Amino acid sequence: MLEILKHEKKTIGIKETSKAMKQGKIRVLYIADDLDNHLKKQIEDVAKDIKLEVVRIESKRKLGVACGIDVSASAVGILK
Repeated sequence: MLEILKHEKKTIGIKETSKAMKQGKIRVLYIADDLDNHLKKQIEDVAKDIKLEVVRIESKRKLGVACGIDVSASAVGILK
């Protein structure tokens, strides 16, 4: 399931992913379960409003590794 994150065009991070979501450029949203609850609720609410598929990953570190980066990632959006 996470293998797709290494090969697809994507946004990484809350700010970049939120912006792309609002512009209608995202088809699937991945969010880390250990993300701050306030930020998680904000991004989930936007995803719900635009009827995006949301996939939860257990940690920011695991999400970052799945993207092939050396740092943690709070949110990742797969581009349309």
